[in-house]
Amino acid sequence: MTQTIALGATGITMSAQGAGTWQWGDRRVWGYGGAYAQDEVAAAYAASRNAGITFFDTAEIYGSGVSETLLGAFVRADPERERLVIATKYAPLPARLTSQAVARALDASLKRLGMERVDLYQVHWPYSLIRLDTLMSALADQVHAGKVRAVGVSNYSARAMRRTHELLARRGVPLASNQVHYSLLHRQPEWNGVLAACRELNVRLIAYSPLEQGILTGKFHTDAAGARLPLLRRLQSGYGAAKLRATLPLIEALRVIGVAHDGKTPAQVALNWLMRQGALPIPGAKNAAQAAANAGALGWELSDEEVVRLSKFDIR
Repeated sequence: MTQTIALGATGITMSAQGAGTWQWGDRRVWGYGGAYAQDEVAAAYAASRNAGITFFDTAEIYGSGVSETLLGAFVRADPERERLVIATKYAPLPARLTSQAVARALDASLKRLGMERVDLYQVHWPYSLIRLDTLMSALADQVHAGKVRAVGVSNYSARAMRRTHELLARRGVPLASNQVHYSLLHRQPEWNGVLAACRELNVRLIAYSPLEQGILTGKFHTDAAGARLPLLRRLQSGYGAAKLRATLPLIEALRVIGVAHDGKTPAQVALNWLMRQGALPIPGAKNAAQAAANAGALGWELSDEEVVRLSKFDIR
């Protein structure tokens, strides 16, 4: 049976690992439509579901709405769709100046998803020309209207989280989640107070880029200079040759620990470490093989000693 966790204080439960769908439909960064396309991501969805994944995260800006469209089609065809928890995000763009803009954006997302209600609606980033109290009130309105089950945020600081939590509570809505960049190679949520605030407020931390865009798989460490890491990926991740070499001891530790757990991969160990922190990792997958590999982080658990050992690596 797949491990399940709660989505904060909402009463919603889901698999302890989710699936991110930024790659589904994104041409500019990920090259959708080239080496992979709809058939491959449909297979990734199927493999995720076969492994027990029930949480899928998308956003209106992923592929300019293509990700929502694809995910919605897969979900509607799923015979167990009632078990799924579907999350999307509202982009607080500069032109969106009123609470009505929130309602319009949600309706557009629901139309692309082909759904009457989304389980988790998240504010994609904290910078908005709408006042925070107005924004949170608009989101609470959608909860009370039955179009949203839970409200979350993304990339919010601990201070902004606390204020958001307070504003939503006034409307009887719990803050469900904060989706932030978190991995063994990106530990800022531990240092900036976000992880502690999530634990204190009963808010689920959702970890995006949990494998650092492939760095934590170890596949780019076959030569220490990192020649196999594509130039665009180096620019996106910030991992040039020197920084890549600095991660070698961590990758080796992940490999050793994985061997002790019946041959788990470095990526699976890294994802399991995040789950032991109380985070919900949402790795992406372009195909069935990647999705199945990601799901191999479920169904077992690192020991306390192994968690501490990996946590000691501090690569900044």
